[in-house]
Amino acid sequence: MKIIIINSSPRTNGATAQILHEIESKLKSKKADVAFYNLSQLEISHCKGCCNCYKTGKCFMTDDAEKLSQEIEHADGLVIGSPTYASNVSGLLKQFIDRGHFVMEQTLFGKYSISVSTFQNHGGYSCLKIINNLLSYSGALISKKIVVKTPFGKNINNKTKFIANQSAEKLYSDILHRKKYPIQSLLHKIIFEIGIKPFVKRNSKDYSAVINKWQYTIFKK
Repeated sequence: MKIIIINSSPRTNGATAQILHEIESKLKSKKADVAFYNLSQLEISHCKGCCNCYKTGKCFMTDDAEKLSQEIEHADGLVIGSPTYASNVSGLLKQFIDRGHFVMEQTLFGKYSISVSTFQNHGGYSCLKIINNLLSYSGALISKKIVVKTPFGKNINNKTKFIANQSAEKLYSDILHRKKYPIQSLLHKIIFEIGIKPFVKRNSKDYSAVINKWQYTIFKK
């Protein structure tokens, strides 16, 4: 069982990171293969908007974004955490989303996930919604959603640690037993069949690599 955890906070030991490390520890205690990444420590260039990846299947920039995307593609689960900045995800996460081959390629189809948002004042649920949309649109099944209001610069409390551990247990169980989420699956099918697939088919010349990728993501399941 391979699970990727992504901390998109620029702080490697802030509230978001602490929650994610709690999840990491619980998963490792169950012998899961867990890889933890701080986006702030990776080399990820800005997307150039050339859209060539839709034709070639990969970005022309061979930095850590491509390496991490490939790891996620071969993982069973994904945990994404972000602090809330202006009612949105961090710039680090948005940059990776732009480079990550998620939605069009359906890279997360059939994988299980946890979304994590931390905030101090307002906007935490808006941030969480953005992460959940990314996961849902990309085909992932969301096992748990964690949103925590916490003072800046303070350690997480025991209640938050408990929630993180329970969420890790749920993710592990879902992957192990291939938990079904009929409503989530139906919503994704509507998104894919109505919003993504027709557009890609209409522009098949420019999206040839996307169509090929579907054979290994959505259509192989």
